[in-house]
This record gives sequence, structure tokens and C-alpha cells, in this order.
Amino acid sequence: MMKKKSLYSSAFSATGLALTGVFLLVSVAVISLFPRLRIDLTEDNLYTLASGTRNIVSGLEKPVQLLFFYSEEATADVPQLRTYGVRVQELLREMVIASDGNLELQVIDPVPFSEEEDLAGEYGVQPVPLTAGGEAVFFGLVAVDPSTIPAEGEEATGEKIFETIALIRPDQEEFLEYEFSKLITQVANPEPPIVGFISGLPIDGGIDTQTMQPTGPWMFMDSIRQLYEVQRVEMDAEEIDPAIDILLIVHPQDLSEQMLYAIDQHVLRGGKALVLLDPNADSTAQRGPDGVPSIENGASDLDPLLAAWGVEYDSTKVLTDSEHALLVSVGDSPRPIQHFGMLGVPRESFVNDIVNTGLQVMNFSTPGALIPLEGATTVFEPLVLSSGSSMLMENTFFTQMADPTILVDEFVSADTRYAVAARVQGSVRSAFPNGRPVAEVAEETAATDGADAAADADAELAAAAPAETDANLQPHLNESTGTVNLILVADTDFLSDRMWVQIQTFLGQRIGSPFASNGDFVMNALDNLSGNAELVTIRSRGRYARPFETVLDLQRAADDRLREEERELLENLQQTELQIASLNASRENNEITPEMQAEVDRFYAQQLETRRRLREVQLQLNQDIENLGSVLKFINTALVPILLIVFALTLAYLRNRRRQTAGFAAPVV
Repeated sequence: MMKKKSLYSSAFSATGLALTGVFLLVSVAVISLFPRLRIDLTEDNLYTLASGTRNIVSGLEKPVQLLFFYSEEATADVPQLRTYGVRVQELLREMVIASDGNLELQVIDPVPFSEEEDLAGEYGVQPVPLTAGGEAVFFGLVAVDPSTIPAEGEEATGEKIFETIALIRPDQEEFLEYEFSKLITQVANPEPPIVGFISGLPIDGGIDTQTMQPTGPWMFMDSIRQLYEVQRVEMDAEEIDPAIDILLIVHPQDLSEQMLYAIDQHVLRGGKALVLLDPNADSTAQRGPDGVPSIENGASDLDPLLAAWGVEYDSTKVLTDSEHALLVSVGDSPRPIQHFGMLGVPRESFVNDIVNTGLQVMNFSTPGALIPLEGATTVFEPLVLSSGSSMLMENTFFTQMADPTILVDEFVSADTRYAVAARVQGSVRSAFPNGRPVAEVAEETAATDGADAAADADAELAAAAPAETDANLQPHLNESTGTVNLILVADTDFLSDRMWVQIQTFLGQRIGSPFASNGDFVMNALDNLSGNAELVTIRSRGRYARPFETVLDLQRAADDRLREEERELLENLQQTELQIASLNASRENNEITPEMQAEVDRFYAQQLETRRRLREVQLQLNQDIENLGSVLKFINTALVPILLIVFALTLAYLRNRRRQTAGFAAPVV
């Protein structure tokens, strides 16, 4: 019987080894034959590319070469940076796999005094020192059109086409997929996008109505012209030029039905738009005889297009905010006053979106609010939010305001956070379901029969002209041909120079020194919209670094206790100082009385006691964290092995019981 069991055990061991070998061979074959097969088990899908990224890299019409300059040797002793470098390479390789051969990745380690170092400098990738006086490292990415690079021994016949990210910053890890995809699309389509603008404000320069002197363009227009080709769209145009990639609409007032229709059709055909509205444009204010600026017609709207896009906006309401209110100087007031209609929105109120990358603070003046319409076919995503202490007020409060303190008396918080800027995406239907609106023909009354005859002839020509023009116009669309991409802002004043930049003139050139991120927001928005529709859909990725939330909760609780202790200490200190000052006022001949000395001694004793309590709180915090670490260490090092041992012993016990039971049940021969 024992010999038979031994034979069974040997056979089982041989079978197990054979099955293990077969499993390993199959695994290697699957990995080799199916390199695209991936299973992402992370909570935030850190290793899964967005569908927009896959469509971009797989749909490239020509190959693109990626050069990742990474100082592998120099980062050998920097584990955090080295780990980040591995994650960047993993993302790039995932994009290469998804590109169907359109992308090629080359990792280059530019060691000092090498040709690779010279190549990095040629592409604009510069080394960055890790510490003051320490060794510098390369950490940049270049996308190159390989067809523009001459072969070895050949002379260059044209300019190289490439785009560079000089430094891949770890704090922007969430946006790496978007940045890499944008880099690739810029090389694949090197022509600068065209921005067409429609504006009811002199953003591109004009005439000062008070001094009758010409005024220069707003500073943000100079920034746009550095990266884009800019075209003005005439207010009476019947159609938006199809070559325009992005439509910039600033303070649209009294637009004709034909212009609204042209904007509607441009958006439905896939054109992107950055729309800036305002319920009370301070830029239109005129200073009266009393010196107080007044606004006669400062509201702008875009009905009925906003409703078709799924956005609600009331051009008669101004957003006020008590938490984000800016301090302004008014008249002869000795101190600044809070202006609830002028907002300084901090980065905490920016939604985590590509457009808000790198922004710190944005200043707004009498903005409006954007609200999603119920039942809309579009997706409404806020970009910039007010605080919870906000209220919508009638814009008549602001048309002629000399004292902003009246807003404080009228303010009643709605306990709602309103969107000042938002992104709108999705499919929409035309705001003009009946097609192109008919242009109104103005008729003039003539004084003579001859004038009447001439007017009739002109009317006949005018009636015949549209028939000829319509033949050259694009056909009417009732719904969008793809995904509509729009960014809306309920303020135009935030782009006026006074709200975000100080301008100086040096050698005839205007130089701006920004003190707010308003201009960066517009450039980020245009940059985001200038890509194809797939690029706009890419969102930020999750973070690889996962915080110890329990530890952070302990620290926050301890911080609250520490702040409470510190508050008590400061209150006690203030009370003691007042008492000492009172005793000083009553003492004679600068003598310290026993009462004063006792009070001082009491204060020092109280101060020492409070400090001791502070140390106890800090020690308790450290002890709680150490205890948590000990529990986690036990779970990781001891509990799991113990559970495995218990499971193995239980399994062995049950197997032996089955064998014994089978032995007892066997018939005796």
C-alpha cells in the first residue's frame, strides 16, 4: 500500500512539473505574440491610454520619431526620479504599441561631452541640476518628423520639423498623456492654427473716445499672435471662413441673425470656439462730468446659441462673492475696501483640467455665471468656480457705482458655487432649424418719382444678389457632424490689461509683467482647442503616488489640536500683557511690585505648561503614526504569511482526513 502511494505521489509531482512548464511556455508565447494584450488592475487606470490618444497615434498620416533624453546613469542614486523616469518610458511605450507602427521611441542617455549631449542641445533640451552645485540631468522629450532629417552624409535640404518638451516635470505627471499627444499632433500638423475673432470691444486696438487718440491692442492679443495666425471676422459676414480653426468671440453685442447663424454652422461643422460673455463689461465704461464711470450698455449675450449648446446664462445678473472679493481703493478712503463684484479666484477654485495647468490666481470684474441646462445633449464641465458664499445680483447695481460697500448691505449668500468658466462638449442641434435666416432689406422712402424708380431697381438687384451668393455658401446643417468643443467664460474684463498685467515699454517694445494668470488661461484654452477633437477629449490621468490617507487624517486632527492650543496660548499672552500694562500704569518710581512679579511668574508658568501640552500633542501624533506603521508592518510581514500557513495546514489536515476516511471505507480483501 505504501509503495502504491509513493508511486502516486511521484506521478503527481511529475505531472505538476510538466503542467508548470507548459504554463510558462504558453505565457512566454502569449507575451511574445500578443504584445498589445494588457490588463490594468490599478484603481485609476494608470496604464490605460485614453481613446483619444489611441485614435491620434493610430491615425497619424506619417511616422513620428520620439527622442526621450534621460540621464539614466546620473539618476542612479535618485530613486524617486528614477522611478518617475520608468513611468514616463512605460507611457511612451504604450503609445508606441497603440500607434500601429506610426511612432518610434528612442531612449538617449546624454552623458557629458558626448554626441548625445550635443544632440540634446540641438533640440533645445537642457540639463537641469538636481541640487545647487550638483550634477545636472536631462529629462526631456522631442518629437521629430524623420522625413525632415537628412541621412548620414547628406546635406539638409530644408528645416527640421520638431517639437520639444525641455523638461518633463514630475508635478505635471497627471497631464503627461495630453502633453505627449499634443507634441505628436504638432509635428504631424506643423502649420500654425488660425484664430478668427469677433469682438464688440477694441481688443485689437481702437480709438479712445475721450482723448480721440489711438489705443494699442490688449496684451493678450500680442501673445496670441506669437503662436497663431489671427484673422478678423467682419460683423456682417454671412459665413465663417472654413480655414479658421478657432473662433474667438469677445463681448458679442447686437449680432445680426446672419452672424449668429454663421457661428452656429461653424460650430456644428466641428469648429472650436472660445466665447467670452459679460453681464457688465467695465471696459465700456465712460467717465461722466462728476468723474464717476458709468456703463450704458455693458451686457452681452449669445442667444439663441447658448440654449442650443445646453448653457443657461442671464446677462442681467452679476456674480458676487464675499470670500474671493478683491480689495480696491475708492476715492479718499484711507484703506482698501472689499469689492464683492471683483473676484480674485485662487487655484483651489480651479477644476483639475488641462486648461488650468500652471494657473495660480485669476482676477475677474463683475462676471456672470454659467449654468448647465437640464436635458441638454452636451456635457457641461466647470473650469473656474466661485466660492460657496456667492450671490447673483442685478447688473444695475454696477452701472454707476461709486461706493462698493453697498454690495455688502445687499449681499445674501446663496450657498452655491457658480461656474465663471466652463467647457461644453457633445453633440448639439442647430439653433436655426428652419435654415439660413433671410436678410432684411432696408427700404428708403424717396421724395421723387425718379428716386422711387431707382430704389425699385436697387431692390431688384438686392433681391437677385442673395441667389448668386447662396450658391457659394455651405449647405445647412441641422446637427453637429462630430463632437462640439467649446470653452465659455462669463467675463470679458478679465482680459483687460488692468486685471492681470503691468506693461512697460522698452526700446519701443511692450513688455508685460503678469500678476495674475488670466492671460495664461486664454493661451491654455486656445492651445487645448487648437488640437484635433481627439486631443481635446484627453483628460488628466490619476497619480501614481498614493498618499497614506489614515496618516494624513491623523496629522490633520493633530494640527487642529495644535492650533487650538496655540490659540489659547495667544489669548493668555494677550490677557497677561494687558494686566502687566495695567500694573505698569499704576506703579510708582519704576518699581516692580510684588503683584506685578507674581503676575509675571504666573504667565511664565502658564507658558511653560502650554508648551508642555503642545509637546504632548506632537508626541501623541508621532506615537499614533508609529503604532499605525507597526500594524501595517505586521500585516505585511507576519499576518499574510500566518494566514497562508494556517490555510496550508488546514488543507493538509482535510486531505489527511479524506485519506483516512477512504482507508477505513476500503473493503478488506
